[in-house]
Amino acid sequence: MLSVHTSPLDQPGTGDAGGMNVYIVQLSRQLAAQGVEVEIFTRATSGGLAPTVELTPGVRVRHVEAGPYEGLSKEELPSQLCAFTHGVMQAWAGQPPGYFDLVHSHYWLSGHVGWLAAERWGVPLVHAMHTMAKVKNASLATGDTPEPAARVIGETQIVQSADRLIANTAQEAAQLVDHYDADPLRTAVVHPGVNLGTFCPADGRAAARARLGLPQDALIPLFAGRIQPLKGPDILLHAVRELLDGDPSLRSRLWVPVVGGPSGSGLARPERMQKLAARLGLADLVHFFPPVAQERLADWYRAANVLMMPSYNESFGLVAAEAQACGTPVVAAAVGGLPVVVRDGATGFLIDGHDPVDWAAALRAFAERPGLSERLGAAAARHARRFGWDTAAAGTLAVYRRAVEAHRFARRGGGLRSAHG
Repeated sequence: MLSVHTSPLDQPGTGDAGGMNVYIVQLSRQLAAQGVEVEIFTRATSGGLAPTVELTPGVRVRHVEAGPYEGLSKEELPSQLCAFTHGVMQAWAGQPPGYFDLVHSHYWLSGHVGWLAAERWGVPLVHAMHTMAKVKNASLATGDTPEPAARVIGETQIVQSADRLIANTAQEAAQLVDHYDADPLRTAVVHPGVNLGTFCPADGRAAARARLGLPQDALIPLFAGRIQPLKGPDILLHAVRELLDGDPSLRSRLWVPVVGGPSGSGLARPERMQKLAARLGLADLVHFFPPVAQERLADWYRAANVLMMPSYNESFGLVAAEAQACGTPVVAAAVGGLPVVVRDGATGFLIDGHDPVDWAAALRAFAERPGLSERLGAAAARHARRFGWDTAAAGTLAVYRRAVEAHRFARRGGGLRSAHG
């Protein structure tokens, strides 16, 4: 596996670490459990890192030196792809012939390294976009930065070169076809998963609030994730202001946690959300917390009445799936993969657009109907069970097998790879 710009060992929720990190770690663990050895190549971001780290039996993380350890933004990484590829090739040169059976690259930067590696080793390339420049640019948040043309070109090249593309949802598969002219026969849909051992209802909301030191009788709408315009945390704050303008008595009940760190274009103004909370008169209600380990994050989900996810784009929405697995309903924007993860009216609510008035109305429903969170949360926990990582790994492994079979057939002169599913 290739994960150039972010390490699977990094803490999700800050910098460039997020759902993709969780995806790679959990998928690799489950692939190993199903008999597949995995080596993950990622860029070294510190001089003290061991060259190789065992993540779990059967899964190794290799740190590749490419460019300065720190101070290199994701936008600057294309200049280091040659150095990264050289490091990957050096690691491969020390292995016996046929050591790797397949390359699975994540995000477009990794795709370019994977393209060359797969060609050099004579193995198939499976690629997962995770996000797409054309899709992101079509739904930019206010103040967000468009993805550059170089990324669009790079993604187009990878789509045409990969033996198989893995999409999180049928919508993402359709976007690959519509925006990048992907071959539908080489595009497979495999839903990501949730660690159902960690993310589960456990001992319930009251116990989780006690562990976190939160008020037992508060109305808690939670935001969890990277703090950047794409994720829309400002929409939650404006919605809270709208809610209080309509019913000032709710102020004594509200307690709004924001769990996560600045990321992407949010790094340019890391204090933006705190200043917005103060400007809206919410500084006493909105509480900011740094990213936390998954076990602690599960308690935040359990403690909340509802998870608010006002993203402008989500290829799937792992945070929504995790919260539901903990028995917490989700109010989410009806974008990307979120309509797959959240069942509108059954496990939460989907909202068209980002008007704070609409988001405030959803919050008001939880404030006025005390049993709503429990009812939707119970259905959410049942719904989330379909997203286990064992299922995701089995689906991914099926894609691998088809890619290997088609690649071998094509190498024997069996015809164009796109003609064989």
